[in-house]
Amino acid sequence: MEFLKELFSLEGQVALVTGGTGVLGGAMAQGLAQAGAKVAVLGRRREQAQARVDAIIAAGGDALALPADVLDRSQLEAARATLLETWGRLDILVNAAGGNLPSATLPPGESFFNLPVEGMEPVIALNLHGTLLPSQVFGAELARAGRGCIVNISSMAAQRAMTRVVGYGVAKAAVENATRWLAVELARSFGAGLRVNAIAPGFFVGEQNRALLLNPDGSLTARGRTIIDHTPAGRFGEPSELLSTLIWLCSPGARFVNGVVVPVDGGFSAFSGV
Repeated sequence: MEFLKELFSLEGQVALVTGGTGVLGGAMAQGLAQAGAKVAVLGRRREQAQARVDAIIAAGGDALALPADVLDRSQLEAARATLLETWGRLDILVNAAGGNLPSATLPPGESFFNLPVEGMEPVIALNLHGTLLPSQVFGAELARAGRGCIVNISSMAAQRAMTRVVGYGVAKAAVENATRWLAVELARSFGAGLRVNAIAPGFFVGEQNRALLLNPDGSLTARGRTIIDHTPAGRFGEPSELLSTLIWLCSPGARFVNGVVVPVDGGFSAFSGV
């Protein structure tokens, strides 16, 4: 057991989770705290961030709410200053902020050629720029120390073409490329102690996609049924099922793992549909 603890414990580490007010980001924040890390929860919604922090503290962890917008450098820099003033270091950055908007999704019966490109820009900005900008602001602290890890959040939409999901798929594909690029650049420039990886979740029910996947009575929508039929596990994921992969990527046990995208998807990415 002591051997496993040395491999996977995050005791003494300081982590920051962007998008920590969401379903998946919140679960990740709590999981990192359970693994022993002090956790800063960053998100635009101040009350939700504090509620997540209160839950972590109530469970015996140490946490800090950092209200900020991932697209606002000055807010991120202020959050970094607060974090360093409070805990004096940063070891882990999880870029969990992201999401989709109807403006970046092709409506049923519509043609791609009539979809305004400008409608995709907010989604690309949130997912791609909302990963790159925190990586610059907080990653600079990791680079200064010469150690630490960044974990980005991709999506099955980056790996498989999905009908209607245009802007989100493009943005998450860019996040995967940025993950590999940053892994090479940061390790070569600042040492092998600095790593960048990503997790590509399969289908999890969250605030944004609930109505797309489930009817009000909890039964599957037509799209939800198609997804389940293409997921060998035969169900949606539970947020807690992301935690073992996240903790592994952040832990000493993954110190030679760099530039990879790990699917946690119930087999969705492996299935051809036949």
